Amino acid sequence: MGLTYATIELTNQYDEYKCEEGLVQPNEIRRWSGEFMIDTGAIRMAINEEIREKLGLRKGLLMNAALADGSIRQVELVGGIKVRFGDRTCYTDAFVLPGNTEPLLGAIPLEGMDLVVVTSENKLEYNP
Repeated sequence: MGLTYATIELTNQYDEYKCEEGLVQPNEIRRWSGEFMIDTGAIRMAINEEIREKLGLRKGLLMNAALADGSIRQVELVGGIKVRFGDRTCYTDAFVLPGNTEPLLGAIPLEGMDLVVVTSENKLEYNP
């Protein structure tokens, strides 16, 4: 089985709230869209510093996290992220990994959007 990737859109949740209150225009809502590695064995979502900056996310909590290589690293956990795949959305937090590390979608946002990995086709789909 190979790795599964999908195009995911992220939105700054607080920008959406400000738009609803008339404080910012819809075109001022910060968004990012790109390819995510899908990892059903990971719990949370992970983004990189570039994505965090593009979304304008506030500083978060520092936490110890176990990475795929088995190492434990202190990383920042940021919140206020709307995640979208197709017509499914959820709100979640994400670990921020250094530089332009590949973003990863874990079990919490997958469950939040009721998505499954179809291993025979190596793709992300709505849960039948």
